[in-house]
Amino acid sequence: MKLSFEKGIFAPLPVLIIGTYNADGTPNAMNAAWGGQVGMSQISVSLAGSHRTTDNIKLNREFTVAYATAEQIAACDYVGVVSGNNIENKLEKCGFTVTKSDKVNAPVIDQLPVTIECRVIDIQEEFNETRVVAEVVGLKADESVLTDGKVDYSKVGLVIYDTAAKCYRKVGESVAAARSVGKKFE
Repeated sequence: MKLSFEKGIFAPLPVLIIGTYNADGTPNAMNAAWGGQVGMSQISVSLAGSHRTTDNIKLNREFTVAYATAEQIAACDYVGVVSGNNIENKLEKCGFTVTKSDKVNAPVIDQLPVTIECRVIDIQEEFNETRVVAEVVGLKADESVLTDGKVDYSKVGLVIYDTAAKCYRKVGESVAAARSVGKKFE
């Protein structure tokens, strides 16, 4: 029997590391779980209006999104628990180094193997929430996570945020071929 709850939360949530440059050109990053793909070429992320990252996105209108990994989970968590408004060198403190993206004015975190490069299409503000819709203009991936020239997410070590247990979980193995396994019902 299913139980009824007052409200639900969409799950699973990806753990996204949003990279931006501060007004003075120094790199900044934050951990965000409220985001995802919108169609084939856009993403949406929802951020609190008080984040330095939110201000940076409004200023530069470009940013990167790296997937958090199990290998780097402590550093990925750290950039979410401390504020760029209070800690100027948080990337350095957790051991992250960056390379400037060649497609957008935003940093690519060297230690995270897959990064999406984004350009803002729309910013919607309501209460203290800022929703950013962006066009995906590029993707960077370490050679170590490629198979036959494509990103092989089984090699990345992706993690999700479990909102119920308030923990990170590693994404597991493939269970079936998409758009194929269901054909058995035809």
